[in-house]
Amino acid sequence: MLIKLLLVLLAIYVIAFGLLYSFQESLIFQADTLEQDYRFNFDTPFEERTIKRKDGAHLHGLHFKAAEPQGLILYFHGNAGDLSRWGEVVEPFVNHGYDVLVIDYRGYGKSTGKRKESLMYEDAVQWYELALQDFNADSITVYGRSLGCTFAIYVASKRNPQQLILETPFYSLKSVVKNTYAVFPVKNLLKFNFPSHEYIPQVVCPITIIHGTEDDVVPIENSRRLIELNPLIDFKTIPNGEHNDLASFEEYWKLIREILDVRV
Repeated sequence: MLIKLLLVLLAIYVIAFGLLYSFQESLIFQADTLEQDYRFNFDTPFEERTIKRKDGAHLHGLHFKAAEPQGLILYFHGNAGDLSRWGEVVEPFVNHGYDVLVIDYRGYGKSTGKRKESLMYEDAVQWYELALQDFNADSITVYGRSLGCTFAIYVASKRNPQQLILETPFYSLKSVVKNTYAVFPVKNLLKFNFPSHEYIPQVVCPITIIHGTEDDVVPIENSRRLIELNPLIDFKTIPNGEHNDLASFEEYWKLIREILDVRV
C-alpha cells in the first residue's frame, strides 16, 4: 500500500511539473489581447505609437501628453492586462507634469510577435530609442513595475537615462518561482530567466527601488538582495504595502513627487 501511495504521489508530481512546464508562458505573461481597431478612451491626451521589428512583430504603445512636460517616463508594466488598463495606471504621472510612454509586450493588447527573452530585451531598447526622438536622455526616466523591472533595468544597463525607478522588482524570475513553487526543480522548469541581478550592476544612472513591506507576490527580500549589487540604489519601502496597491498610499506619491522633482 505504501509503495502504491508513493507511486500515485510521484505520478501527481510528474503531471503537475509537466503542466507547469507546458503552460508556464501563460502563467508568466497573463496577457489580455485587443483587436487592432480597438479605440482607447482616456481623460488624458494621448497618441498611439507603433514599432515594427525585424522578425515581423508589431509593437504597440501609448504616449500620454502633459501640457508642459518636465520630461518623459518610459513605463514597462507588470505581467497582467493590456494598455486599456495600464493607461489608467500611468495617467497620474501625467498629472505630475510628465509625458508617459507605456508599452505592451509581445502578445499583449495590440502587440504581436513570438515571445523570446532576447527579443523582448531588444524590443525594450527600441522603445527607448523611440523616446529619444522626442526627449533627450537627461530628461527620460525609465520606470519598471514588477515583471517590467527586468526590461527597465536592461534598458538602463545598455543606455544612460536620467534615472531608473523600480517598483516591486524581483531578483530574478527564478527567485519568484522558487517562492511560489518551491517543491519543483526551478532550474529545469523555466524557459525564461529574466535575471535582473545580472544587469543592475551595469546601471550607472541614479536608481530608486520602491517596495511594499507586505508584498507576498514578490517578497521584499528580492529588493534587499538587489541593493547589494549597486551602490547607486536608493531603497524606499511602503509600510504595509502589498504588490498591487502601492499607488493607494500617500507615501508612494510623496516619493514619486520627490524622485521626479515635480514642479507643478
